Amino acid sequence: VLQADYTAAPVTVAPGKVATQRARFFAGAKEVSVIDRYQDDSGIANFDKAIDWGWFRIIEKPIFYYLSFLSRLIGNFGIAIIALTITVRGLLFPIAQRQFASMAKMKAIQPKMKALQERYKDDRERQQKEIMALYKAEGANPLAGCLPVLLQIPIMYALYKVLLLTIEMRHQPFVLWIRDLSVPDPATILNLFGLLPYTVPAFLAIGVIPVLLGVSMYFQFKLNPAPMDEAQKQVFAIMPWMLMFVMAPFAVGLQLYWITSNVLTILQQRLLYARHPEMLAPVK
Repeated sequence: VLQADYTAAPVTVAPGKVATQRARFFAGAKEVSVIDRYQDDSGIANFDKAIDWGWFRIIEKPIFYYLSFLSRLIGNFGIAIIALTITVRGLLFPIAQRQFASMAKMKAIQPKMKALQERYKDDRERQQKEIMALYKAEGANPLAGCLPVLLQIPIMYALYKVLLLTIEMRHQPFVLWIRDLSVPDPATILNLFGLLPYTVPAFLAIGVIPVLLGVSMYFQFKLNPAPMDEAQKQVFAIMPWMLMFVMAPFAVGLQLYWITSNVLTILQQRLLYARHPEMLAPVK
């Protein structure tokens, strides 16, 4: 049973006069194309806000339209997400190349950094000054790797909202057991993909796709320069597997985007190192 309440502003009708009010009622699935058509053709202001896009609507709607176009063109929504990822990474390619070059320099100057840490291990302030001077002299930037990640955060959030909000994106299959890219991976490993007669607790419901995400992140982190601090090394060592558990409850489509992005990052880094092997040579 559904109930809709409608309240309008009060109207005073003078004796002998007639007052007319007109109201429109929409009942149906909130498909983006239908909602937009009603707004454009009928001039209903803000009718597209019937779909709660939120703060990132300026990114979410273009991603939705582009994904819909790719899905119609390719015929598979999962491959459309992969194509979206390739498009995004292509647009960020110049920034990523500068990031990888700076990270390669960071990797190359690690022997010098270790030497400075040993030399000034009792004077942390002097140690930090010398390391910053080394960064400046070698043209390395320890924060260079953050920019592409920061640029992709709004895109990933927008994709998450698109998968969550839009009816058109639901029940879209990919391959094999992935019959709906808008829900978590149903092939949970700990009950042998449903063969064992018990339900895995939510925090342990790890499917095949989240595992692939963790593996891709592990290999991506392996190509990055290792932190000098031992505590940071331990954090980076377990981070891929922590994120595997964190991402497992999210939509498979979002995980597919991240896996594809990680694979492209690994390929870009290997290409850069192959073309510029001197970047991995220790700075003497």
